[in-house]
Amino acid sequence: MRIPALIFILLAMDVNAGNCVGQLTSPDTINYRKRQNLCYAVGFGGTAVAHAGLYQLWYKDYPSSKFHFFNDNAEWLQIDKFGHAFSSYYLGVAGIEAAKWAGVPENKQWKWALLGSIFQDPIEIWDGFSAGWGASSGDLIANTFGTILSAGQHALWKEQKLTMKFSFTPSSYAKIRPNVLGSNFLENMLKDYNGQTYWLCYSPLKHKNWKWLGLGLGYGADGMIGGEDNIWTDKYNVVHDDSHIKRYRQYYLALDYDLTKIKTNKKLLKTFLFLLNCVKLPSPALEFSNYKLKGHWLMF
Repeated sequence: MRIPALIFILLAMDVNAGNCVGQLTSPDTINYRKRQNLCYAVGFGGTAVAHAGLYQLWYKDYPSSKFHFFNDNAEWLQIDKFGHAFSSYYLGVAGIEAAKWAGVPENKQWKWALLGSIFQDPIEIWDGFSAGWGASSGDLIANTFGTILSAGQHALWKEQKLTMKFSFTPSSYAKIRPNVLGSNFLENMLKDYNGQTYWLCYSPLKHKNWKWLGLGLGYGADGMIGGEDNIWTDKYNVVHDDSHIKRYRQYYLALDYDLTKIKTNKKLLKTFLFLLNCVKLPSPALEFSNYKLKGHWLMF
């Protein structure tokens, strides 16, 4: 099932907004137990409400079946799996930030990154009991990878040295199949895998004036009208053969900017920079695809 890759933004915004408020409060007046209970209520309660709503909106009207798995690992040249990892990673980061705000001991904060898998894995259970889909082992592996990336780094270094980022450029393929790839910009951003690129970024420089500058490795794909091939059926049961459109992978090396390393004492600005840092901003890049290397003055 397609998971809105940017759902983490709302959670991260709530967590960091709370964190900013917390930093303005005198440590002597903070009741961390109350904060932890609030985080548990918001985290688990919000997850329960979200899944209940998802069931009503998506699964309720579809036929159910015995729990089963469905192998979708060959679909969309695995771009959807990167989306799962990305969402799980940032839900994990949001969990860690919540742990900081709630006064959880530093050596235990990494455990709160499990929010990524706790939120996403039950969706595979819904899929597993749905006759039209099935639980995906690839999705579960991707969810786990995102959680490990956030939890593992915090456990080892108490920071995220490697960060996942997302960028999107509209493709021309959504016009061919808008019911699957989206009929407006927001739907395109979530559903058109041709326009999505996922990045793993690292900023190795230590100099105070340049430590925000780093490198990003990106992965994308293009030419995809359907999941496994470009032969598809429209709502009128007419079969379309777009096999002449070549499906291919794209690999990128680009400059990156770590906005969280910009020093500021303004809490709201710090929150804004954190949220913006989830997006890979335009920069010069090299692309390797179709056995060719080409450059982009600005790649997004």
